[in-house]
Amino acid sequence: MTIRTILVDDETLAIQGLQLRLQPHDDVEIIDTCQNGREAIRSIKTHKPDLVFLDIQMPGFDGFSVVQGLMEVEPPLFVFVTAYGDHAIRAFEAQALGYLMKPVEEDKLAATLDLVRTRLSEKRAVEESVKLKEALAEHAPEAAEALAETSAEEAPATNRFEKLINIKDRGQIFRVDVDTIERIDAAGDYMCIYTGDNTLILRETMKDLEKRLDPRRFQRVHRSTIVNLDLVKEVKPHTNGECFLVLASGAQVKVSRSYRDVVARFVH
Repeated sequence: MTIRTILVDDETLAIQGLQLRLQPHDDVEIIDTCQNGREAIRSIKTHKPDLVFLDIQMPGFDGFSVVQGLMEVEPPLFVFVTAYGDHAIRAFEAQALGYLMKPVEEDKLAATLDLVRTRLSEKRAVEESVKLKEALAEHAPEAAEALAETSAEEAPATNRFEKLINIKDRGQIFRVDVDTIERIDAAGDYMCIYTGDNTLILRETMKDLEKRLDPRRFQRVHRSTIVNLDLVKEVKPHTNGECFLVLASGAQVKVSRSYRDVVARFVH
């Protein structure tokens, strides 16, 4: 899968620096570079890229004006790249997939590109599904009707749950892929979100957060703990009827007796 990409920045050195950092990522194809917002809008409408790295502060049309100028077309994925940290909230309100600070750090760029790949894979899977349904409707209407009935039965279980969660912590906005969340601990109205390499604090109740996560994967195993069942590596029984789940990071989480039914799926 090639990620067709446009770079937009009014500073030539900034574009060159980002080009160098993108070189190790073989699936990223830079199809154009632009030095102002008007150029960017024309280029995006012409080339229809998958991804745009977009500076915010540019003369004339700034980065937000570029996004607004594409309202009538299907927009690409946007990642804002800026020297200023005070635009983060507005960037995510503009549906940006990422927000990188200059000079761009290689590990944060790599993490952002992983999110881009995930989002594009999901988008292309949906597009292939639509093409299949259209072909079936034309050539095999009975099969198309059966597929539609099956899809209607399965759809409610997946589409309404969050895939990305924005967390404001320590003055920054973190864009967290829910697949990377290993466990969540409650502390009053605050949630401690544990990913493989980070711990973030989210101001939200456990009850509200549960509604945003797919219950087939995220289950409460204690009054104040939710775990990602996909990241459970081992179940260790305990003599008093409780047990411990060993997670991918090596962390152990106690499952209280009232939540033992959650563990049952691992021992059958």
